[in-house]
Amino acid sequence: MSTRPVTVHSTGEGRYVQAIECGPHRLIADEDRNAGGNDRGPDPYGFLMAGLGACTSMTLRMYADMKGLPLTGVDVELTHEKVEVNGEKRDRFTREIVLHGPALTRGDREKLIEIANKCPVHRTLSSQVIIETTDVEPNKKRRIQSRFLFISIHYWICNPCAV
Repeated sequence: MSTRPVTVHSTGEGRYVQAIECGPHRLIADEDRNAGGNDRGPDPYGFLMAGLGACTSMTLRMYADMKGLPLTGVDVELTHEKVEVNGEKRDRFTREIVLHGPALTRGDREKLIEIANKCPVHRTLSSQVIIETTDVEPNKKRRIQSRFLFISIHYWICNPCAV
């Protein structure tokens, strides 16, 4: 499971366009046009659903491989909506899972759906989550310091005699 930090910063290319960095990966987030964005990438809930869908599929693949189940593929489609439960607004995610594998038995399928509900992101979304927020002054960003360190180390590795 990855513990890479994720960095998000506004790009200035649109009202809501955000550049996302996660290790070597670069992504774009935005709101759709109906919400005042440019629709250049998924909105935040799209990313949240993508994380849940990817984790579900990966968890099912790992479990099937470990148990030797004849699972040949997994498709996960998710939707999100706000609903009222006991007078409170709540978030509801609907997850439809297609399990591919003509040799899967009814028992295999039932167990895989049970396992889907145990994927780490599902557990996180279903639990009490702690989010700590800190105001960091712009000149003290870790991202800039870590890039400088990378450049220094990279230069030293590529040019050991120059140091």
